[in-house]
Amino acid sequence: MDLTSAQVRLEPLADRLEADVMALAHLRDPDRPGWSRQVFGEPYRASRAWVRERMREVGLEVSQDGAGNIVGVLPGGSPGAPPLVTGSHTDTVDGGGRFDGMVGVLGALELVRCLQESNTRLTRDLLVVDFLGEESNDWGLSCLGSRSLAGELTPDHLRRTDTSGTALGDRYGQFGIPPEQAMSADWFRRRRPHAFVELHIEQGPLLENTNAQIGVVTAIAGIQRLLATFTGRSDHAGTRPMDDRADAMVAAARAVLDVQRTGCGAPTHGVATTTSLATGSVSPNVVPAEVEMKTEIRSIDSSWLSLAQQQLVRDIANHAQREGVDVEFEWTNDNEIVQTSTAIQDAIARVAAAAGHSWRAVPSGATHDAVHMARLAPMGMIFVPSRDGRSHCPEEWTDFSDVIAGVQVLGSTLLDLDRANRLSVRE
Repeated sequence: MDLTSAQVRLEPLADRLEADVMALAHLRDPDRPGWSRQVFGEPYRASRAWVRERMREVGLEVSQDGAGNIVGVLPGGSPGAPPLVTGSHTDTVDGGGRFDGMVGVLGALELVRCLQESNTRLTRDLLVVDFLGEESNDWGLSCLGSRSLAGELTPDHLRRTDTSGTALGDRYGQFGIPPEQAMSADWFRRRRPHAFVELHIEQGPLLENTNAQIGVVTAIAGIQRLLATFTGRSDHAGTRPMDDRADAMVAAARAVLDVQRTGCGAPTHGVATTTSLATGSVSPNVVPAEVEMKTEIRSIDSSWLSLAQQQLVRDIANHAQREGVDVEFEWTNDNEIVQTSTAIQDAIARVAAAAGHSWRAVPSGATHDAVHMARLAPMGMIFVPSRDGRSHCPEEWTDFSDVIAGVQVLGSTLLDLDRANRLSVRE
């Protein structure tokens, strides 16, 4: 049936989508809090088999690429045309929730059901992707599957080790994915998509606080991560006077407050978080001689990110010096700031308004597979509200009425883009 996007009536069913979300949520690690399903674990292996079966049930042609991504294809009328791509991920952080990532995969499957039930055939193939391992992991690397598709998974990445000394490449192999294939999964680069659109929960409070049903994402924050190593001097904690110590923990504690002040001083969207402090000292009566602090800063403002790095180094070094402690800094870039396609922003806003959904432009403080897909195609993201702005926790929740609104907007956006001329990656 060849209909315009305005003529196609998409009627996703909340009960059907809720059943899928809850069924997937139960494939979790029973020994961990919340709804944990971390990459390479056995619950994740089981969930991927479940996703493949659901894809087949809705009528997709299902395969797994060399990077470990699960890909379902709904053939269009012109198979040689650049395809439309949607999807997200189904892994979680430790102690995570039931919606982060899952909404983008299961919402896309509900959309496919609606297209099938309305006998609507797209001009282009529609690809639904469950990307491998989007969440950060024990190797400190997020977005494994989409990173691979964009040609950004490197031998150095695969040589990274976790706390047990296991290399990431070896863990790929243990999971049944040859690591050399993961680095050469370039089929998306050979067949560039027409557009990529990801549906996701907001993971913050802005939409709920402004009573907006749909978030039109404008940019995804860049992330800079810091490992600061403080080196002081071991002493007996009971006999060394307080004014004659080189206490690495005190220097690190002051640094935590420096990080907080930096984040609170961001003029636009910017945050700074200390995620861990670790010391090699195991004795309760020894002044800590070495402490490692892990910190990240995020923003959609590149100037602030650069200045914040300089400010943190200056403030932390000054406070450490006052404590008689040395400090070394190691910065890594998790991802650059990525702007979404203005053409796709406009399409999302247009179809949301036409459907009677309130919407607003929002930034994304979290990273997503969309960051890497933007290297391959014009990219856009649709957010739906998160209750109390909570995410990465067992209490994470989005009302299914909001998810359904997101699926409707996703579907209408893809229908709109299906008939659009070629989009520029920078549009």
